[in-house]
This record gives sequence, structure tokens and C-alpha cells, in this order.
Amino acid sequence: MKSYIRKAIYIATAAVTAGGINACTNLDETLYSELNKDNFYNSRLEVMQAALRPFTHMQAWLAPTGGSGYYYHAELSADQLAWPQKGRHGYDGGDHFRQHYHTWTDNENRMRTAWVLMWTGVGYINSALADLNEVEYAALGIGDEEMAAILAELHVLRAFHYMKLMELWGNVPIATEVAGEPLNLPTQPREAVFEFVRTELETYVPQLLPYSTELVGRVSATAGYAMLAELYLNAEYFVGTPMWDECIAACDRIISGEAGGLGGIPRLAEDLNETFSNTNQNAPESLFQFAYSRQGGFVFDWGGFFMGYDYMREVLDVGYTGWNAFVVIPSAFDAYAENDLRKQEWFLFGPQYRYGTTEPVLGTEEWIDQPLVFVNSIRRESEGDLTSEGSMAEGEENSGARFHKYKSGRLSDVNYRENHYILYRLTEIYFNKAEAIMRRNGGVATQEAVDLVNACRERAFTPEDWQEARYTTATLTMDELLAERGREFIFEGKRRTDIIRFGRFTNGSWWDHEPTNDPNREIYPIPHTQIAINPNLKQNPGY
Repeated sequence: MKSYIRKAIYIATAAVTAGGINACTNLDETLYSELNKDNFYNSRLEVMQAALRPFTHMQAWLAPTGGSGYYYHAELSADQLAWPQKGRHGYDGGDHFRQHYHTWTDNENRMRTAWVLMWTGVGYINSALADLNEVEYAALGIGDEEMAAILAELHVLRAFHYMKLMELWGNVPIATEVAGEPLNLPTQPREAVFEFVRTELETYVPQLLPYSTELVGRVSATAGYAMLAELYLNAEYFVGTPMWDECIAACDRIISGEAGGLGGIPRLAEDLNETFSNTNQNAPESLFQFAYSRQGGFVFDWGGFFMGYDYMREVLDVGYTGWNAFVVIPSAFDAYAENDLRKQEWFLFGPQYRYGTTEPVLGTEEWIDQPLVFVNSIRRESEGDLTSEGSMAEGEENSGARFHKYKSGRLSDVNYRENHYILYRLTEIYFNKAEAIMRRNGGVATQEAVDLVNACRERAFTPEDWQEARYTTATLTMDELLAERGREFIFEGKRRTDIIRFGRFTNGSWWDHEPTNDPNREIYPIPHTQIAINPNLKQNPGY
């Protein structure tokens, strides 16, 4: 059978039947063109188009631009963000309530969509590897080292997909071929998936090219070693085997500059906004990023889930608005000291004014025609409730501090909405190394660990406040490290994994969330529709 360059719908239905994506049993090909691999791969550009297609698809499930992917589950099940009902808006069948309360079932539409999107990504990669392994690349002017790096990118990207699948579902099939035999692969235990990811990363990351401006939007060595650092840091949770030394070694390859970097070697951003600004395309702290561009017709559209209603256009002088969806829960906002500059820079809070004026923006729902003030509470204050803890069902249009970490700039800004989305940054590597050092030392901070965290934290305080705010080996406890990770990486899709690793996911309490004390909730159920499609999938315990 010919290997065709197919539309996304075909790959979604046929490429990863092992994952049980589609219930259709008729997999006859519908050809949308006669582009087979024999007449498509005629240039280096076409090789790169095939290799990069899986990476562009990954934005559909990993970036905070959709309400059904990895990001939704990684943040709304954790202790910082929520999507509460706000008056007549946002109940959405109780989807967000079940995330917050950890009461999801195996019949969640958003979870099913995340499964499909992520497995479709695996299908794209398997398809690209199958085709590119047969390309006569030398005739296209591609050298052995470059082709090895291109293939290594795909292997590493597939391992990344499996690491995230393993995070969410634990036990999943391992599919490495397009519609191979058998079609319905069985579920593999998390230990086997972990070893597959580890082997793929350890084999192919050394073959990746060092990070440089030419590799922005691709998988480079810094991305690969950041993935390894994350895998090793979570190894004790994933499979019960600590890998602290391996984590430290992977971090050192990035910190030393051995893996490359934008500007030659990665460096910490000088201020809090540099890495998230609309000129962050070559941010020196970036290690791996989605290359969005409004001018290029591919916008990083965080507005839908993070922005309030239409009045946000007036507040920020922008052309987009949102659904007034995600908010910061009160206990997470309270975790910042008042003199922490992140609390001032990364959130919208308090009275909201038309951009550049002192003219209040007015509410349109509970606070219609009254000044809009974002408050650190989620309760019916318009009805006189000024004291209760509130709940997921009692929000209003102004409930909760709001996202302002990425800043698009004004409509008149030449770089308006040119922000890239950062997947890994150097600060995370500093924190990962510090944590591995502390865990290797029985949970006690060494001076090296303190220095690593302080190097990042210092940006969040004025020189006058720094002496009191800095950590010492006595004050940087494991509890404080988790709290500081939360403050530093809020909105970045990291929190669920962090609080699981620290043992706070099923037995932790936060605003309007009581512990389930059910370890089975640390992984999601495989969607029941997928098990119906592939009877060789075994449901996770407790579902």
C-alpha cells in the first residue's frame, strides 16, 4: 500500500488504532491528492515539512489555547487555577467542577478529546518516521549528521508525547508503527512506558543539534535534556526508582551551555517579563518554544480561556477578548507576599481602568454599570456575601485574580501578539537541579540548591526587600520549594505534576477542595469509548 501524505482526518482515524482513536471499522483510504512519498519528498523543504508537522499539531493539545488538552487537565485539577461558574456562565455540564473536586469519570468529553489529540500526535510522528526512513536524503542535499538529527527530533518528540500520556493515564499502549499489526495493541504498565521513554530519550537526545536561533520552533538539544531532566525528576513517582544524579547531570548539560542556547548559552532573564513578552522570540532563557506569530497568521491565542469579557479590550487596548474562564483561586494568590513583584506583574487584580486613564471599566453581568474590580474571592459579593469561603458554584464576573503573565502589547505595537509560548525555560532547570540536590540530601537544602533558587527568585523583589526575601539553607525546606515552584511557574502547565511528586495531589487541601485520599486519582481513567473500540485496553484501577 502506498504511503500517502494525508489530511489530518485520515491520520487521526487510522494511524494509531492501537490507541483506539476511532470507532469506525472501515479504514479504506480517502485520497485528497495523489501526493505519495515517491513524488512528494523531492527537496529538503518537503522533508522538513513532514518532520515538523507533528510539532505543529502538538500545539493543539499542549498550549493553553484549547479547553480540552493536556493543559486543561494539568492546571484545573491542581491547586492554583479553576474555572468556576460565574452567574449564568461557565457551568458547562459540571466539567470544571469535576476537575476541581477530582470527581471525574471515564466519560469526560474533554478528557476523551485530550486522548484523541495526543494519540493523533503519536500517529503523525510514526507516519513521518516511516516515510523519512526511506527517503534518499543525500540526493536532496541533506548530510548524514543533519538527517540523523531530523530523525532524532521525531524520536524525541514521540518520547515527549509518551511522557505526557504516561503522566495523565499511567498505563497506555506503545505504538511505534502506522496501523501496524496487531491493530489493537494492549495496555502496557507505566513501568514499560517509562522505560520506552527513557530509552528513546537517552538514545536520541545526544544526536540533537545544539539550540540556536535557526532551531527555534524545533526540537533541539536543550529541549531534549529538559525532557530528560523532567523524566528523571519524576522517576521515583513514576516507577519507584530515584534518579536524582541523572536529573542533575541532564540539568548541567543545559546550564553549562553544552546543549546550546539562544545567544550561545542559556541565561536567566534579567526581569520577570522578558521571557513572556511579545519580543520573546529569542529570549535567552528559552529552551523549547512554540513559534507563534500574528504576522505569520498563527497567533498564540491565550485570550479565550484567560481573558474576561469584552471590556478587556478597553483595559489592555487589544483586539481580543475571552470567555472569563480560568481564574486564580484565593489560596494560590495569597501564596505571594505583598512585596513580591510577580504578584504585581503577572496578574490583573483590583480596579480595572481604560488603558492609560483613570476611567473605570464597567461590569456587564453582576456588576453591570459599576466599576469592575477583580477581587481575591469567589463568592456572591454582589448579593452581600463578603465573608464566606465561596465555592465553584458561586463566582461572579470579577471573581479571582486574572492572568497577565504573557503580554501581547497594544494594538498599535509593531510586535502586537508576536509572543512565542515557552515550553521549557532555564528557570525550570535551576529548580529541577535544586530539588534533585535536596532530595538526594534527604530533603535538606544545601548551599548550592539555595543559590540556584535564589538566582531565580531575586528578580521578584526589589534590592531593598531582597535581604529579607532570600532563602537560606534553613528556610528553603521542601514545603517552601513546592510553594516557590507554584509562585514561579503559575500558568505554565506544570502544577499537577509538581503536587503529585510532592505527595499533595490526593491528600492536599486548597480553596473549595478537600482531599480525596484516593491514590487512583493520580491518573485519569482511559475513556470508556476507547476501551469499547480497543478491547485490549485495560482500565486503570479505581474506575
